Amino acid sequence: MITNWVIDHPWSNAVGAVLLLVLGLPLGSWLAAHPGRARWAAALSLVPVAVLTMAPTGRRSPVVGCTVQWSLPQFATPELMANVLLFAVPALLLTIATRRPLATLVGGTLSSVGIEAVQAVALDLGRACDTTDWSSNTLGTALGVALGGGALLLHSRWSRARRRPDRPAPTPTTYAL
Repeated sequence: MITNWVIDHPWSNAVGAVLLLVLGLPLGSWLAAHPGRARWAAALSLVPVAVLTMAPTGRRSPVVGCTVQWSLPQFATPELMANVLLFAVPALLLTIATRRPLATLVGGTLSSVGIEAVQAVALDLGRACDTTDWSSNTLGTALGVALGGGALLLHSRWSRARRRPDRPAPTPTTYAL
């Protein structure tokens, strides 16, 4: 499903990567100041992951199992780049929403393992388990976590810069008895 669309629109991965890299830090920094919106955005970003990885394709997979192969995603391999981008956005948003980059990295990796395991045994989904999908999803998660960490750092610095340095710190009030 996603593979056909990405192959028919070869520019989409490059546009998605540029948008993620250009808008990820400033939008992530803005979301860091709005935790409720960050949580909603993170939850909504998981919907495409679920749909694009678990929706039945209409055909039955011929065999139980997983293809073991390893290759790095490139723009010349549209499906692998799509797998990177598919996990990068939720990882970015979850890092900001939870402020737990390591937990997000581990969770994204384990989620990808779970998705591939389900695809390996649920033949009626018509999906194929592939270790390259897992590694691409993990790379996407790492990219999203890195951007989310950068956005949190940017937010922290912007917040400190907006404070008025010329304002004296409040002094404690002393009360005499």
